[in-house]
Amino acid sequence: MSDASLNAQGRRVLFRDGTILKAVVLIILCLLIVLPLIRTVLFTFQPDVIKAWSDVLTGRLSRNLFYKPLGNTMLIGVIVATGCMLLGGFLAWLVVMTNVPFRRTIGILSALPFMIPSFAAALAWGSLFRNDRVGGQVGWLQGMGLDVPDWLAWGMVPTLIVLTLHYFSLAFTIIAAALATVNSDLVEAAQIAGAKGRRILMGIVLPVTTPALVAAGSLCFAGAVSNFATPALLGLPVRMQTLSTRLFGMIEVGQVGRGYVIGILLVLISAAFLWIGNRAVSGRRSYATITGKGGRARRFDLRGARWPLFAVAMVILLSSTVVPIIILLASSFAPSSANLFSNWTSAYWVGLSDPSFAQGIPGIAYNPDIVRALIVTLSLGIAVAFTGMIVGLLASYTTARYRTGWVSAAITQISFLPLLVPGIAFGAAYIAYLGAPIGPFPALYGTFAILVIAATAYLLPFSVQTGRAVIQQVGGELEESARITGASFLRRLASITVPLAIRGLSAGGILIFVKIIRDLSLVVLLFTPTMPVLSVLAYRYASEGFGQFANAITIVILFISIAATLLANRLQRKSQPWLED
Repeated sequence: MSDASLNAQGRRVLFRDGTILKAVVLIILCLLIVLPLIRTVLFTFQPDVIKAWSDVLTGRLSRNLFYKPLGNTMLIGVIVATGCMLLGGFLAWLVVMTNVPFRRTIGILSALPFMIPSFAAALAWGSLFRNDRVGGQVGWLQGMGLDVPDWLAWGMVPTLIVLTLHYFSLAFTIIAAALATVNSDLVEAAQIAGAKGRRILMGIVLPVTTPALVAAGSLCFAGAVSNFATPALLGLPVRMQTLSTRLFGMIEVGQVGRGYVIGILLVLISAAFLWIGNRAVSGRRSYATITGKGGRARRFDLRGARWPLFAVAMVILLSSTVVPIIILLASSFAPSSANLFSNWTSAYWVGLSDPSFAQGIPGIAYNPDIVRALIVTLSLGIAVAFTGMIVGLLASYTTARYRTGWVSAAITQISFLPLLVPGIAFGAAYIAYLGAPIGPFPALYGTFAILVIAATAYLLPFSVQTGRAVIQQVGGELEESARITGASFLRRLASITVPLAIRGLSAGGILIFVKIIRDLSLVVLLFTPTMPVLSVLAYRYASEGFGQFANAITIVILFISIAATLLANRLQRKSQPWLED
């Protein structure tokens, strides 16, 4: 056999066992995820920067730079995680296991708060509760003559409330899915034995849903400690710092070394708590709730408590969904947040520039900066949805079709690594990675490219999850038949996998689109005046005292997000068994 034939046969073997594909995917993931994190760490150990470690950890400013923000961050994480487990667990129990009225309505509303950006709820809180401590306009309650205390208007308490009302829907989704799989035989046996509802709840339901509770708490903790928008809007005016706001502040004033050190420590803290949560669950093995038998258990009869508990649930849900949207909408028309529902004007939406009104800032429809930000934001969402689904599909295809070997295991681990990295820390990592020239490649800071690349990497876990579901829908024998006939990998992917799962891919792409257009923590450090995005403009306007413009921009983001999410749900139509009658 000639050398050419041997080489051709070798290439066919490499393609058949996926070696080349796995190598290509691994290189892409390392470039997108691993290298930015490594470059950030290496940057802090440069001779002229390494002192930042001692400044942050042991220097005379370390208390204000790190330890006090760390204390605030941990307090926020623990309280928000606990509150989310209690609220999410309570609502999940009502919807899945009781005869509360309008269960379907409660279930749908319980999943909505996570669709609303956290900065939207923070802006709505300010429009209601803001007092005159930091100057500027006061909120509606103080405008009505009520004395709003500082602790309710600013700082830790409103931050905790807003974040809990934002993240509890994440806990609800996880816990409700677990409760829906509780073995009905266990509950029915306890009911037959005469056990009361509380005994069943504490002795059966709670123990077997422990993994879901731990997972929900861990994810809510990680989300709360990494959140930037809420503590920035409600805490910074009274100098309450968290690690995320301190990281932003350090980079904003040019102390990038200290900022990167704080970012690395924030990543380690988030990763440590997620690891502890996983260890707590993996240490026990008695969580099996699905067996070969079992029917539908009778729901707990709430009797006289049905309507009171329904009222409690609706107060929670309306406070976290409907009320913030109403407040934002009213505030975008009201000249003053002290009079939210009177003297409305459309000037903040469609007004022309007038020096006597809002310092001459035109309405958002005629504001060139906002119009440009809308175009950039929509373009970013579309681009990231496209690139994210391509990379996610390649990564999930590789691990699904070629499961053996350390390369496949490495691809799986790396693709989910961004879940451990807070968004603002990931943005800082990309400034260190692509903010300066690399060999012949120019610096990308301030360009559209860095936004797309960073967002694609940051949202990769979601695109991989969607890609994995897509691959599972397509039988491997179809591709094997095409391969035997000589079809290349790209031809098989384009002609078989993608067409057969286009609805799932489209739904996944839309969800990625929604996540990036309402994201603030990732893009707040990558924002430049030449490459604006709507979420950062809303934050900037709010910080500068132009709440009406900030609220109007946020309403636009909400409208796009909700419309896109409804379209994704229509395409996907995933069943939610806890909503079935």
